[in-house]
Amino acid sequence: MDKISIRFFDNKEVRAIWHNNMWYFSIVDVIKILNNEDNYKKASNYWRWLKRKMIASDNEFVSATHKLKMVADDNKKYNTDVIDSDGIVKLVKQFPNNKSIKFLDWFLYDDNSIDGQSKKKAYALFENNLVTKNEIGTTRALQKIHAFIFGGLYKFAGQIRKVNISKGGFKFALAQFLGNTLAQIDAMPENNFDEIVDKYIEMNIAHPFMEGNGRSMRIWLDLIFKKNIKKCVDWSKINKRDYLNAMIISHTNTKSIKALLKNALTSKINNREIFMKGIDYSYYYEQN
Repeated sequence: MDKISIRFFDNKEVRAIWHNNMWYFSIVDVIKILNNEDNYKKASNYWRWLKRKMIASDNEFVSATHKLKMVADDNKKYNTDVIDSDGIVKLVKQFPNNKSIKFLDWFLYDDNSIDGQSKKKAYALFENNLVTKNEIGTTRALQKIHAFIFGGLYKFAGQIRKVNISKGGFKFALAQFLGNTLAQIDAMPENNFDEIVDKYIEMNIAHPFMEGNGRSMRIWLDLIFKKNIKKCVDWSKINKRDYLNAMIISHTNTKSIKALLKNALTSKINNREIFMKGIDYSYYYEQN
């Protein structure tokens, strides 16, 4: 099966698909960004005009394009004009403006960054039986996930923190009591949706690692959902700002995060596309 990816530039999606050992990118998605255009139809019309212009000038760029099926906003798959990364660079050069320069800087980013490397490892979890069924929902399972995706990138990968940390003025669980706190979380029930989310919220308050908590915990949460209610989260249905705001207040008000998660649940627990998109969105939530 083709792997699906959604990458983000200035909060706008650039859909990508892994096909024949190569990433291909949606041309219209890139044009929407370069033209500051939110309307997909207008961007598509512009691409048709540009394609005719290139064909008339005998530009080899058009012959390098392909049509592959991609999921649109209505969750249906359509044949979409795509091109490889070299082609995207050539396309962007057709737009001599400041946005194109900024886009190229983003597009050609170094995938050897911590996010780039750990994200590739996270993708591999789709076909990896890293966590046994009996471990799902435990701190040990979360440690194994964290160690897998951040191993070799952080010295503390998979290790429970021994220092106090805070974020945005909020202090997470004190390190000296973290062992007891995690044991209590392990013992929390997870028989239904509300219990599972309550457990997720408590683990977020505990924040057991120095870095990489959110990315690890969202995978951990999905494993619990899959095991106990045969559902998982389609993270692409949850707006970044809505999610972050809901998590900020979750320690005193769980309604917002529960509503977001419940509305995004899907029974497609074995769907590669749902999983891959989930990883992309999870990492997107962590971008500044």
